[in-house]
Amino acid sequence: MDYENFCKQILDVVPKIRFATVYDEWSVKLGGGMREGVENLLSERAEKELVNLSTLDWKSRKDMAKWLGKTKYTLAEYDKVKRFSFYLGDDHLLLVSTEIDSDTDVVVDEVIRLYYKNQD
Repeated sequence: MDYENFCKQILDVVPKIRFATVYDEWSVKLGGGMREGVENLLSERAEKELVNLSTLDWKSRKDMAKWLGKTKYTLAEYDKVKRFSFYLGDDHLLLVSTEIDSDTDVVVDEVIRLYYKNQD
């Protein structure tokens, strides 16, 4: 999959999305980034720490899959943004942040739709 294009499609389809980036299991960026013109609320160091914590969380959820099934996504809502983690199979993690007033169902539905569309 072309992760750069996938993340661009995500940013194009939901205007409230601030950030969409795919990482591998070692927290290496594979594509995506911040929407042009949007201010990053995190320092570079804080962003790296958040990605590392998200990757660790993802790995722990993979261990729980044998009992609960695979995790599709998780959501954290903060005072300023919503942050989604989408689990793209066993090897890739998509992190998405949105404006606080974004419609959670629209974000989830569109990201999942685009993921399957790009599988072809």
